[in-house]
Amino acid sequence: MGITSQEKLLIKIVKILNNLKIKYFITGGFAVSVWGRPRATFDIDIVVKLIKPQAIPLTRALRKISKEGYADENMIKEAIQHKGEFNFIDPSSGLKVDFWVVEEKISAPPEFENRKLKKINNQNVYFISPEDLILSKLQWYKQTQSSRHSEDIQSVLKISGKKLNMKYLKKWAEKLGLLEIFNELKV
Repeated sequence: MGITSQEKLLIKIVKILNNLKIKYFITGGFAVSVWGRPRATFDIDIVVKLIKPQAIPLTRALRKISKEGYADENMIKEAIQHKGEFNFIDPSSGLKVDFWVVEEKISAPPEFENRKLKKINNQNVYFISPEDLILSKLQWYKQTQSSRHSEDIQSVLKISGKKLNMKYLKKWAEKLGLLEIFNELKV
C-alpha cells in the first residue's frame, strides 16, 4: 500500500517540528485511525508546545513545503501568546493542518509525558496516547454532543481495549467530570 498525501504532508511537518525542536503529538481523526478504526479525516490536528522565538522559523519552514502554502506568522504569534490555534494549508494536496498551542497544566492529563511513538512510512511520529485521546474526545463530546466523538471513543475502546490503562482513564475521567459520560459510552 502506498503512502497517502496526508501521510506525506504529516512526515514533512514532523521533520520540521523535529528540526526546530518543537514538542508535539498528533491527535484528532488521524490519531483515531492509529488507535481505533481507520476513518476519513480531512485535516491533521497537531498539539504543540511553542515559544515566540520559534514562530518565524516555523513560518518559513512551513512555507517551504509549498510556495502557495498558507502560514501566517502573526497568527502563529497570536496562538503562542493566547494558547490558541493556527493552521497551515497546503494547496497542492488541499489538506489543512491545525496546530493547537498548549501549556501543560496540573489539572489536565500529562499528554506530552504519555505520547507514543509510531512509525509512518519509516518516520517516527508522536501520537497522543489512546487513553488521552479518549479523554480528549470525551471533553469534545461533552461540549458538542457530536456522534463523531462518541463513535471515535467507542472505536478506540474496541480496537485498543485490552491495551488501555483503564485505571488511568477512569481516574482522569473522574477528575475532569467525565466519568458518567465515559461509563455511558463504553457500553
